[in-house]
Amino acid sequence: MISYQLAAELRDAGLVWKPVDGDQFRIAAPELAGDVFTVSTMTIEAHEFPTGTILGFNGTTEWALDSVAIEDALWLPREDQLRTLLRSSFRALRGADGGYEVDVELLGRPRVFAAPEPVDAYGRALLALIELSR
Repeated sequence: MISYQLAAELRDAGLVWKPVDGDQFRIAAPELAGDVFTVSTMTIEAHEFPTGTILGFNGTTEWALDSVAIEDALWLPREDQLRTLLRSSFRALRGADGGYEVDVELLGRPRVFAAPEPVDAYGRALLALIELSR
């Protein structure tokens, strides 16, 4: 799973989340700091309204939470989602020195992003791509 810090950096850089089944997220509330939730039609559904997206909790018995605004949730993108978002800039993923490296081409130049886990290497590469597109 992507680090919470990197997920927050991606959000703050402008990564937009359109929730789909299987997406994982955290809620920005101290009492829920360690909890990770999964979007699923059975339990947590994304509802689109003119005012924004609301994540509705269906039949949750652990605590009384009916819904949360998407702005109060931190998306934890998966490795495959990050790779897809890199689009044609992605070149390769490889294991290296106890971690992983993602090779991308940004503005015609090869770049390498390393991290202990593949998802974080992909995330670092996507963060660089987002920052270049500003």
